[in-house]
Amino acid sequence: MKRILFCLALVFLPLSVFCGVKNPGILVYAHLGEVTSLDPVYPYDAISQGLIYNVYETLIRFKGSSLSEFEPALALKVPSRKNGLITKGGKTYIFPLRRNVKFHNGDVMTPEDVKYSLLRFMLTDPPGGPASLLLEPVFGVASSRGKDGRIRLTKKQIDCAVEIEGNKLVVNLKRPFAPFLSIIARWSYVMNKDWCVRNGEWDGRYETLAEYSGRSKEKSYLFKHMNGTGPFKFERWNVNMKQIVLSSFEDYWRGAPKIKMIIMKTVSEFGTRRLMLEAGDADIIDLPRTYKNQIKGIKGARIEDNLPRLMTDPVFFFTFKVNPSANRDIGSGKLDGNGVPPDFFGNVDVRKAFAYSFDYEGFLKDALKGEAARARGSIPPGLLGYSANIPSYSYDPEKAKFHFKRAFNGELWRKGFKFTLTFNTGSDVRQLACQVLKRNVEKLNPKFTINVRGVDWPVYLEKTQNKKMPLFTRGWTGDYPDPHNFIFPFYHSKGRYAIAQNYSNPQMDRLIEKAVSAVNRSEREKLYRKIQKMAYDETIQIYTIHPQGLLAMRNWIKGFYDNAVFMSVYFYPLSKEP
Repeated sequence: MKRILFCLALVFLPLSVFCGVKNPGILVYAHLGEVTSLDPVYPYDAISQGLIYNVYETLIRFKGSSLSEFEPALALKVPSRKNGLITKGGKTYIFPLRRNVKFHNGDVMTPEDVKYSLLRFMLTDPPGGPASLLLEPVFGVASSRGKDGRIRLTKKQIDCAVEIEGNKLVVNLKRPFAPFLSIIARWSYVMNKDWCVRNGEWDGRYETLAEYSGRSKEKSYLFKHMNGTGPFKFERWNVNMKQIVLSSFEDYWRGAPKIKMIIMKTVSEFGTRRLMLEAGDADIIDLPRTYKNQIKGIKGARIEDNLPRLMTDPVFFFTFKVNPSANRDIGSGKLDGNGVPPDFFGNVDVRKAFAYSFDYEGFLKDALKGEAARARGSIPPGLLGYSANIPSYSYDPEKAKFHFKRAFNGELWRKGFKFTLTFNTGSDVRQLACQVLKRNVEKLNPKFTINVRGVDWPVYLEKTQNKKMPLFTRGWTGDYPDPHNFIFPFYHSKGRYAIAQNYSNPQMDRLIEKAVSAVNRSEREKLYRKIQKMAYDETIQIYTIHPQGLLAMRNWIKGFYDNAVFMSVYFYPLSKEP
């Protein structure tokens, strides 16, 4: 009788409490940043791609936390020269494919799905998207379109680039490309071709490609729908509440996940995230290092610190020529003390003056408590080409004054300036970096005025793409563990930030292309040192720190591990246990 009463008591307990674990089977992740699209070909931000990595799968993946070892995923083997799956001098990669893998809608994955997915990723090619990651090694171009906006690739080129041989996918590169497997391990998402076509997406034919190339993200059916092979399937996206719900995929080929529901929610304010963690309403939260001490006293919670990151953040980006159309960020649009001209940061003395105005060591000590590496270039520690000895700027008010007085033949110093410096709302570290720069610049001359403004993430991305912000701060988290990923987007004329900054240097482009094709490690390293020296001389950007990752979570979260390429939390190994 006592046993029966005990069981009845369990039945009538609130669902939120079981064995000391709140909401067992449901994991809530309160994070910074907003999901911008569910379609893998569009977003290029960490939180969106982190979500996508939990729903869609790649051909191979990084093994555990390693950045140098791979393991099979949707492919049965990792290609190598030794096993004969890398041929033709490093230009052909062969991927034998796993059989009987199910998509979330029940369809079985075919080689045609894999081919279609790689081509769709490259050829949809939206402005500011990640297509160049694969376009560059496969076709030798950063964009599938020419300056006239038309498809520059021929049908023959496309047909020869990605082929099917029985149950194998064959990828033929334009030239040997050192980090190709690293890219495939993170960006070879596989989706269901028939499902895509049934829902109005590209049918895979060259003749219809132009209709889908470069279109806006909202026109894609996959903007708000997902159908992958991964451990979690998409349920719903409440855009107004900034919340995504995923559920476990019970037919997942590696076995169903232990967590049955994932809730990802954007919570910009740290105070709110902290309260959610303390109450057990959030299981994992993003934790800026500046707030680390506020978590230590929470009972039943822990900090996961020094998580591996390939990150350069914050970085200040100068827009060499600003889009002046209806742009309040440049004030009057003239060098008259009430604004800045569109080419204000096209002046190298202005850029050097700002670089000498930032207090690097003070920011590292005060904002990060010394728990980060000082950034001297774009490449973070642990990657080829990184060196603590490359030329870099230091805080030097006198040198800053010298360059301000020399800029615009002395007119700048006499008249002053006024403009807006932008950060994305919710990023406390970037906001603090902006305030440090503002304070130090304004101390030099009472005629200097910098307005600091936070902008919500979707608007921030749009303003960046449209070159509306004269000076903005963002960062870069590695898409894959190779220096090219921190060189191309920062400095190449087709790179993400170089485009946003209106920066272009043909000599820089040639050096970057030579470095990524070099087979010899020492030759690549020399080229990356030369590239970073050129970036220093031109003062293309201002680099501050290379931070490590930091999360706070409840103690009932088990199985957590991290990899620098996850970009968010990988949920599959996790469980909630007392």
